[in-house]
Amino acid sequence: MFIAWLETLMKKLMGVVLCFTSFIVGFNAAAQSSDGGGISGNYVIQPQDLIRMEVFQEPDLEQEIRVAADGTVTLPLIGVTHVGGLSVDDARRKITDLYNRDYLVNPHISLLVLVYTERRVEVLGMVNRPGKVPIPPEEELTLTKAISGAGGHNRLADLSRVRLTRTDENGKPQVMRINFTEITKGRAKDIKLQDGDSIFVDERLF
Repeated sequence: MFIAWLETLMKKLMGVVLCFTSFIVGFNAAAQSSDGGGISGNYVIQPQDLIRMEVFQEPDLEQEIRVAADGTVTLPLIGVTHVGGLSVDDARRKITDLYNRDYLVNPHISLLVLVYTERRVEVLGMVNRPGKVPIPPEEELTLTKAISGAGGHNRLADLSRVRLTRTDENGKPQVMRINFTEITKGRAKDIKLQDGDSIFVDERLF
């Protein structure tokens, strides 16, 4: 009788231990996911991106928010917060600090980009498929990749005369003249492109 009672007690204790272990594992997983790790962690948030915020054990604070044109989002309790131009990791840390300062104790917050704003460059001139080339959401687009994305250059291209036009912070177009042959031969560094850049591959002069 005593042995049967002891076995029953041990089974109950094991059940409690397993439940507690599951809780700890779940908590650690949630904490790790809140670190914003993975490839999206380095993605720089853009206006019109749709992001999702989750706060561990605070379902009322869960939000899907569209980033405004000025780079701000409106969050529960803390209000308007600027996240545009920040990486997902940096935005998560900023939001965590704001909640931790006045509202929550050591909050575990995860931030995920649900819908990326489309970013593009335009490649024109002596390429096989002139037009728009998208910038992958979580990758860099270089001049080499952009020309490749436009079908590569054709036989009439003068790779020593490539023009990159970029609008500066004051809204003025700036033109950079590039000898792309030097890049293809590894003698010059490839160029990282930005949203709205325009590339023109000139025609060879005979």
